[in-house]
Amino acid sequence: MKLSSESSMLDSFASLANEENSGLTLSNGSRVAIIGGGPAGSFFSFFLLKMAAAVDLEIEVDIYDPRSFGHCGPAGCNHCGGIVSESLVQILAAEGINLPSTVVQRGIESYLVHMDVGSVAIQNQAGEQRIAALYRGNGPREGGESRWESFDGYLQGLATHKGAGVVRKLITGVDWREGYPWLRFADQSESRYDLVAVAAGVNSNFLNMLDGTPAGFEPPCTTRTYVCEFKSSEAEILRILGNSVHVFLLPIPRLEFAAIIPKGEFATVVMLGDDLDQELVHTFLNDPAVRACFPTDAVPCVCSCSPLINMGARKRPYADRMVLIGDSGVTRLYKDGIGAAFRTAKAAASTAVFQGISEEAFRKSFWPACRAITRDNAIGKLMFGTTDILKRFHFLRRVILRMAAREQALRSRKPHMSSLLWNMFTGSAPYTEIFIGAVHPGFIGNLVLNFAANAWRGLQWKKVS
Repeated sequence: MKLSSESSMLDSFASLANEENSGLTLSNGSRVAIIGGGPAGSFFSFFLLKMAAAVDLEIEVDIYDPRSFGHCGPAGCNHCGGIVSESLVQILAAEGINLPSTVVQRGIESYLVHMDVGSVAIQNQAGEQRIAALYRGNGPREGGESRWESFDGYLQGLATHKGAGVVRKLITGVDWREGYPWLRFADQSESRYDLVAVAAGVNSNFLNMLDGTPAGFEPPCTTRTYVCEFKSSEAEILRILGNSVHVFLLPIPRLEFAAIIPKGEFATVVMLGDDLDQELVHTFLNDPAVRACFPTDAVPCVCSCSPLINMGARKRPYADRMVLIGDSGVTRLYKDGIGAAFRTAKAAASTAVFQGISEEAFRKSFWPACRAITRDNAIGKLMFGTTDILKRFHFLRRVILRMAAREQALRSRKPHMSSLLWNMFTGSAPYTEIFIGAVHPGFIGNLVLNFAANAWRGLQWKKVS
């Protein structure tokens, strides 16, 4: 009798658990709100609707974004350098997403690395223009009637083609009532959703609205970057920069990394560093290595901004009925943010459709994709730490330049240094893979040989002088 009673009690608990879990899944008629219509939001919408259709699940998807990517300047800007890595281009193609020629401003053939000791061109290892230079919006201020299509606008179009709707209402708050998220709007209206996917990014005020929610999100660590657009003619930009991204590794205090990216009639300058300010920007733009390849006094600046970037993952970018994707949650350190948006968005969409929208479902099926990125970022911090060593030792910069130049001149050589530089700058490979290549015996052996050769050359020069 006792066993029967206990069995009945367990069955009751199981029934209650099933009822509770059934309310944390998407069903026909479920409503999903996506905050932010950039790559993360559009990728999430695209995959959510694609996967839902595969299992005959009819849901309503609203993308909230106040911007129009058909406008030039701040109204359609997404504060980004605008490079899509070759690995992401291939992944998108495998998903049936082929970037049209109207989106790609320039196919990138090489990365030209500039140091105070010289320059070297690192060619695309694949031998094809599979790295895309593009605009996230419709181009910078003074872009005029651009013939280029916005990358973010193109992705958003893919999502709306699947059935998502774009809503231009301004969100003023988020409430939690009876276990459901409610969005409040500037017109005093409100709307309840079964799931809210936050893809607003760290530059959005929306993240501050999550402080009072029961989800308990923690804000990510951020730092500022600097993005500046210079305008000339397309022929002049091509003459000055060619089909190369120009990367600068210079011994300028507080400067971590800088690049100049050709895009049609514009060139985008991107800078990363500690406490970026106008003094640091001025120092960089007037450095001899920069002026030698890009005379900024002859090419006027027409647009600039100092956006935040995510430097560290949230401990828990998910909760019941809410998930954070893209750089509002977890993204790659410095590079390939669009690739991280793709991976986190697809993992979140798959979880929502096939596993559920509970915190536990996201923990089991979504968080592993985020955790892989955060672990790889830990290796990335170690790799970028080597730039501090480069700044201190002029001799080491000569060794790196010599090794890369010899590999590019003698294409039969294994491109150890060239591959490392290429993957670090493009974000085409995980930092873990780059680190493994850096500790490969062949890499270390060649580095030692070039170190010795450069030292011998220095001794010979001293004897002659």
